[in-house]
Amino acid sequence: MLMNMKEILAVAKENRFALPAFNISDYSMFLGIMDVCEETNSPVIIEIHPDELSFIRQELMTAIREKAHRSPVPVCIHLDHCGDFGKIIWAIQSGFTSVMFDGAELSFEDNIAGTKKVIEAAHPVNVSVEAELGTIGSLNPEDLEGGSAKIIYTNPDDAVKFVAETGVDTLAVAIGTCHGLYPAGMKPELKLDILKEIASKVDVPLVLHGGSNNPDEEIGQSVTLGINKINISSDIKAAYFERMREVLQDKSLREPNVIEPLCMEAMKKVARHKLELFQTIGKASLY
Repeated sequence: MLMNMKEILAVAKENRFALPAFNISDYSMFLGIMDVCEETNSPVIIEIHPDELSFIRQELMTAIREKAHRSPVPVCIHLDHCGDFGKIIWAIQSGFTSVMFDGAELSFEDNIAGTKKVIEAAHPVNVSVEAELGTIGSLNPEDLEGGSAKIIYTNPDDAVKFVAETGVDTLAVAIGTCHGLYPAGMKPELKLDILKEIASKVDVPLVLHGGSNNPDEEIGQSVTLGINKINISSDIKAAYFERMREVLQDKSLREPNVIEPLCMEAMKKVARHKLELFQTIGKASLY
């Protein structure tokens, strides 16, 4: 069941759960995520970054969209972090049902203007729009998802003004997360008080970027306080490729249909844990 972000998150907001937005980089990863979501009757957001899209190519979007359309669970196909208007239009034409305009590094006024421009192009063709206010930290300067060396927390009053002036469908807020996996000894801490205030002042579903590797307790609390979408990339990719490195120690293996299912299972285990943590399992029945 193919849906846009506004449709799929409206149910999550009403019923106080969150959807994972799993970043996939190839078709095997996509199939593994779809398998675990269908096995658990869980709605899901399939998220693809522009750099990932340039790797898997536009033609593969036809297969991803067809699989999502035929799935018994609700699926949104979302373009992650993009500040390039041309690429956003390309994504819309390629079959995405939701796009993110990333103007977090722009001035407040330019972020509003850029978001409104994307909305003017997306909404008439039933594509929803996510924007970001504040900055997500980055643990790796080469991380394709970007991020900032300094976290700028979202100002709740700015969030109110931003949503009112843009008409954005969902808003990513900065409350202390970082993209990537945290190194040993580093303990992230979310500013849940900021989240609580934002959630009390704006009506749109809220998004948490950099959701990998954060303490389960804090992530669970963020869901109860109003987060309805949580981006997960590093956690599932680490599981997938760590298992692949182990499997490839057997030099006799060369067939993808032997190697990749083992990696998919490792990734599915992590994905299932996220679905449980976000209270997503079984929620496809609500749609």
